[in-house]
This record gives sequence, structure tokens and C-alpha cells, in this order.
Amino acid sequence: QVQFVESGGGSVQPGESLRLSCAVSGSNTSFYAWAWFRQAPGKTRELIAGIGGGYTKYADSVKGRFTISRDNAKNTIDLQMNSLKPEDTAVYYCNFRITAERTSWGQGTQVTVSS
Repeated sequence: QVQFVESGGGSVQPGESLRLSCAVSGSNTSFYAWAWFRQAPGKTRELIAGIGGGYTKYADSVKGRFTISRDNAKNTIDLQMNSLKPEDTAVYYCNFRITAERTSWGQGTQVTVSS
């Protein structure tokens, strides 16, 4: 079974940056398409960034501020988040981009943006 361990979250002020990392075990990050998701309080989980063979895609809400990447040597999926806003406050998760491939979720990492 594939397992995900997200890390790197924290509390920051608006305009600051964070870098999230997701350690993947039970699968190889050089294969498959991967994604970062987030779930804000009272809202459903949403896909915000995806990476696959030669492409990256972003939700409009994070485009130009977030960058998804993968480090196949470390078997991690990373998310660089710049110019953070209060509305980015959420628990962040990584997983397969394709719904049918998702069988479990990690604990996520909390990101709080507040002045």
C-alpha cells in the first residue's frame, strides 16, 4: 500500500513562503502523475497542483505563486509556496493525481497564514 508523509507546514504571515514535502513509500515518484491537495475548514478537499510526464498544472487560486516538483532520488513530491495569503490556510495533502489510483491519504500538514 502506498503511504504519504507530508511535512513542512507551519504558521506564517501573509507574503511569506513555505516549502512542503511529501515522502512517498510503496511507489516510485518517477512514475505516475502526482498532486497536492488542500482542505480548508468547512470546505471540501481540492486539487491545487499536479505534475505528470512533462507537465504541471495549477488551480487558478495558486497559479503563479505555487510550484510543484518531484525529487525522484528522494522519492518526494514538493510544493514551493510563495506570496502566501490568509485564504491559503488549510491542511495540505499529496496523493496520486488520478482518482482511481488513490487508496489512502496521509495525515497532511497544516499551513496557517495570518497576520
